[in-house]
Amino acid sequence: MGEMVKIVSQNKKAYHDYFVDDKYEVGLSLTGTEVKSIRKGAVNLKDSFCRIENGELVVCGMHVSPYEQGNIFNRDPYRVRKLLMHKREIMWLFGLVGQKGYTLVPLSVYFRGKWAKMEIGLCRGKKLYDKRESEAKKTRERDMERGAD
Repeated sequence: MGEMVKIVSQNKKAYHDYFVDDKYEVGLSLTGTEVKSIRKGAVNLKDSFCRIENGELVVCGMHVSPYEQGNIFNRDPYRVRKLLMHKREIMWLFGLVGQKGYTLVPLSVYFRGKWAKMEIGLCRGKKLYDKRESEAKKTRERDMERGAD
C-alpha cells in the first residue's frame, strides 16, 4: 500500500529557467511552527536555491510564512534550512556542481505520509533562445490539443 503524497508547493519558474537533468528526494529539517505553516501551504520556492556548505546540503531563499499561533516560536521566514541526504550522495552532487556547471534548484515541497520532503533538481541554465523555443513548443502542443477537441 503506497504512502499518501500531498504536494504543497511547486517551483514552476525552475522549469522555465533551467533544463532539469536529474531529480532527488531529500528531507527537510524544520521546526514545529514551520511544519504547521507548510501544511497550510504558506511556502514559496520562487527565488530559492540549494548549495553545499561544510559537507551539508542547505536550501537558501525559501520563504516559509510565520505561523499565526506560533508567537515566540516562529523563526525567520528566510532562514537557511538543512536538507537531509546521504553524505555519499551530497559529495557526488558537489563534484557535479563544481565541475560541469550544474546547479541545485528546489522543484517542489510535499508531505510523504507525515514527513516533509523536497524534490531538488540537478539543473543546467537555459539561454534566452532555449526559453523561446520551449515556449513555442508549449504553444504548438496547446494548439494541437485545442484542435483535437
